[in-house]
Amino acid sequence: MTRAAHSTPDTPTVDPDALAHTPPTTLHAHLDTRLAGAARAWLDQALDEAAAHPGVHGPISVWELRLAEAGRRCGPEHADAARVLILHAAHADIDALTRVYRQGTADERRAVLHALPHLVPGPDALPLVEDALRTNDTRLLTAAVGPYAARHLDPHQWRHAVLKCLFTGVPVDAVAGLDRRAAADAELARMLGDYAAERTAAGREVPEDLHRALALTQATPTESKEQS
Repeated sequence: MTRAAHSTPDTPTVDPDALAHTPPTTLHAHLDTRLAGAARAWLDQALDEAAAHPGVHGPISVWELRLAEAGRRCGPEHADAARVLILHAAHADIDALTRVYRQGTADERRAVLHALPHLVPGPDALPLVEDALRTNDTRLLTAAVGPYAARHLDPHQWRHAVLKCLFTGVPVDAVAGLDRRAAADAELARMLGDYAAERTAAGREVPEDLHRALALTQATPTESKEQS
């Protein structure tokens, strides 16, 4: 008999845009109560395969093929979380992550970006984040400005990432560490002010998110830390 998906008051709920902030154990618990029957069995098998054949310095592994199946097997609502879990179970190193990102679909690229904080302790994966920030795919951009970017992007790159969110309509709430990194950042304040002036001169509305980000630049680092 297959096991039906179910949830309880204690079941963790995971925001699809917060996968990079969510421990893999919590992601697993989230899916465990939301995937039914065949989907749950498929994910269990995929995770076992990933653990048995970790993706380090080798040819394409079977778990990489499972990444492409996740949408069909788990449904679009849960596919990103399933892919992040597979990458984590495989202990995917920078070579494997880069291969998946370069050769994968937009969905697979997004999963790689979500998985970076769980798998890459240093700045080695920054080229993947930088590539995502050059796109206009808002879901990819949302994943790119997560905690890995907050930790490793240099100030110049990070400021332009904030501007890119404003250009494309990605909510600045998606920018991990915004309060901390924007605090007392005079250069970011200048860039935001220039962008606001350009929009005003063109008769275009200034996004509310720009005002919010600009206000954060007026806080001191201590104030920002206390607010967070």
